[in-house]
Amino acid sequence: MKCSLFGCSAAAQVKTSRETKGQFLSVNMAFSVGVMSAMYLTKNISGAHFNPAVTLSFCVLGQVPWGKLVPYCLSQVLGAYLASGLVYMVYYDAIMEFSGGVLTVYGPNETASIFATYPSEYMTLGRSFLDQVVGTGMLMLCILCLEEKRNTPAPSELIPAIVAVIVLGISMSMSANCGAAINPARDLGPRLLTLTAGWGTEVFTCYNYWFWVPLVAPLIGGVIGTFIYLFFIHWHLPDPDPPESLSSLSTINYNLVNKLCCIDFYKSFVISISQSLHFD
Repeated sequence: MKCSLFGCSAAAQVKTSRETKGQFLSVNMAFSVGVMSAMYLTKNISGAHFNPAVTLSFCVLGQVPWGKLVPYCLSQVLGAYLASGLVYMVYYDAIMEFSGGVLTVYGPNETASIFATYPSEYMTLGRSFLDQVVGTGMLMLCILCLEEKRNTPAPSELIPAIVAVIVLGISMSMSANCGAAINPARDLGPRLLTLTAGWGTEVFTCYNYWFWVPLVAPLIGGVIGTFIYLFFIHWHLPDPDPPESLSSLSTINYNLVNKLCCIDFYKSFVISISQSLHFD
């Protein structure tokens, strides 16, 4: 909720002031600050899950039960909807003055892009889909390594700040085409708000029904990024060194335990994938 509140508020300020009170970078930074603060608030409560693509990826990894996927996703969409509703109330006068009271998706005075993402006019559906897959894949590839003990783990207290920088990097480099949603809830919640607040069904039918791209592509991109991390990084990391105080026999047992732990991880991973594909 906080990332949508900060980000959409910045977008409203920049848009309605015609970039006299902020610029494109302001929106990117606001979303990143929202991500960081939301993670610090909820990390030890829900694991800081506010992106369905991330939640789905952790379900695939077996780190989040599949039974939590739907409740988490619904909560994420609801939170984004409420946040964008609050932005709409705070910036109502500015939006109406800027748009002349005509709420639309097209034209120089459009205001729908304050809330949800829309593609640039030169983009095709296929390229838009690829854009969102790549952006979300990079997100997962970058955050999965942060707590990897066998690599270079980040200090736990700094992970929210590091994730915010990752989001900032992606939004600064991959948002020109489609706005870098990389989060189905961040896009769908505000889009539903615009549907109910006066923009009408145009927010779903515009650009050849483009709305499904930021809804589906990040889910696929997140899982692809997770597989890339597993295949090219996680499975190739060295086993942790045993403590120096262990004897030779204890060292052998220590390494054996680590191998068994890896086997258990792969087993749970395969079971998780099988369940997701509805195999018996």
